[in-house]
Amino acid sequence: MEGTRHEKSKLKDSPQENGVHTNQYSSISPPASPVAQDEPFSTYFEERVPIPDSENQLFSFRKLWAFTGPGFLMSIAYLDPGNIESDLQSGAAAGFKLLWVLLVSTIIGLLLQRLAARLGVVTGMHLAEVCNRQYSTVPRIILWLMVELAIIGSDMQEVIGCAIALNLLSVGRIPLWGGVLITITDTFVFLFLDKYGLRKLEAFFGFLITVMAVSFGYEYVLVKPDQGELLKGMFVPYCAGCGPVQLEQAVGIVGAVIMPHNIYLHSALVKSREVDRKNKKEVKEANKYFFIESTIALFVSFLINVFVVAVFAQAFYNKSNIEVNAECNATGSPHTDLFPLNNNTLEVDIYKGGIVLGCFFGPAALYIWAIGILAAGQSSTMTGTYSGQFVMEGFLNLRWSRFARVLLTRSIAITPTLLVAIFQDVQHLTGMNDFLNVLQSLQLPFALIPILTFTSLKSIMNDFANGLGWKISGGILILGVCAINMYFVIVYVTSLNSVVLYVLAALISVAYLAFVAYLAWHCLVALGVSCLDCCSRMQLGVSRHTDMYLLNDMDSNTLVDR
Repeated sequence: MEGTRHEKSKLKDSPQENGVHTNQYSSISPPASPVAQDEPFSTYFEERVPIPDSENQLFSFRKLWAFTGPGFLMSIAYLDPGNIESDLQSGAAAGFKLLWVLLVSTIIGLLLQRLAARLGVVTGMHLAEVCNRQYSTVPRIILWLMVELAIIGSDMQEVIGCAIALNLLSVGRIPLWGGVLITITDTFVFLFLDKYGLRKLEAFFGFLITVMAVSFGYEYVLVKPDQGELLKGMFVPYCAGCGPVQLEQAVGIVGAVIMPHNIYLHSALVKSREVDRKNKKEVKEANKYFFIESTIALFVSFLINVFVVAVFAQAFYNKSNIEVNAECNATGSPHTDLFPLNNNTLEVDIYKGGIVLGCFFGPAALYIWAIGILAAGQSSTMTGTYSGQFVMEGFLNLRWSRFARVLLTRSIAITPTLLVAIFQDVQHLTGMNDFLNVLQSLQLPFALIPILTFTSLKSIMNDFANGLGWKISGGILILGVCAINMYFVIVYVTSLNSVVLYVLAALISVAYLAFVAYLAWHCLVALGVSCLDCCSRMQLGVSRHTDMYLLNDMDSNTLVDR
């Protein structure tokens, strides 16, 4: 109680500048404890982009350009090989009918990314750092492990996507494991491009997004999709004649678009701009421009995803294996064995997608497809590595050299990928991708619940905390997204047809749901459900920063910005 009174007295004495309260943790990247605050914590982005002045302007293109970058790096997660595979599979399985699911998922993703960006802008800390400060040791370690699993799962899909692209471009001469090694090497090289300037690094990512747009746009123009059916599928939320296969595909789209580690990434990337967080006007302006930039970036990523869905919807919807086999045989393709001589509906992945494009539209379509996949895989692998660094630095408060941090985070994600590449054939990766999608679906609550929790707390966000509307809508959205992904997990587990695996899944589910319930409890307290705040004063599961759970005891004049 004495410590609590002392904490509150410090809060009351905290000065106020330009309408935003400050305290001893008001540095850009605060340390984990007050003792170490004279030792600045170095994030990966050491350079900060200055923001030009524009007096009394409601909107400035110069300022928007200065803020442009983090949103486009974030949007790359919406274009990774896992998303591309989900797009082509939904097109082949349901035609244009699930485009509205892609649109809604992208909008939900934008709203969640808005929360992530606001947390980084207002606090000067990214989500992993805030989790490190606000959760006690055991939950913090569990949370870190869960997010690392999500990053590893995503990274495996991205690196293998690059390896598949290299295999297609080399006409099979580069094996899967060789492509993985090449991807690892060039990722190390590209990650140090920011030594030549952060804006040059962001421009390189912009170039890779442009390559994807041109590659998949070429396929779109080549196939000439029915524009009327495309618009109908995008804006009419209905799926006529759809069954379990299409339902699972719709759930897969949601899971592919909304990725847990991307929330952590975006909250860190916004720290790369010079924003005076003691100035309420500058913080508000930064929030506005980052949201505009994120909207533009996700609109571009949505168009690229639409290109892929439309190509496979127009060309391969309702195609049978025997039809594709005959076409590939007629064009002299060496891959006719991929498509058995039966009337089953064609099932495609990234590798088979390139093959069927080559069979139906010529070798150029195959190679351009592979170039697009290579750009998608390479860019998402790099941003995945950034995510790993931010998560590890934030949760564990690492103070290693940058090369050591890159090496560790890269090794954690790459080792299982290399093992898969050595022991798996490029033509039989669908089962592994299904497992990785389930793995990432399971990790969603460990990003979405904390981001809603912290952005709803006035003791952290001050005047920028979520209002009642955002709290309710955010809670409903997160509950809906998590429920959809849990359905996807249940469908996958029930398809395994193994009693042993059912028992194992049940045991894991008990521990998993208990931890999700713990996070949800804290979230509900943050959202204002005061009847659940029965144990916070006893500090059960609450970190040393007790101001987070003392909202009912704090006068509005004692609020701080973190």
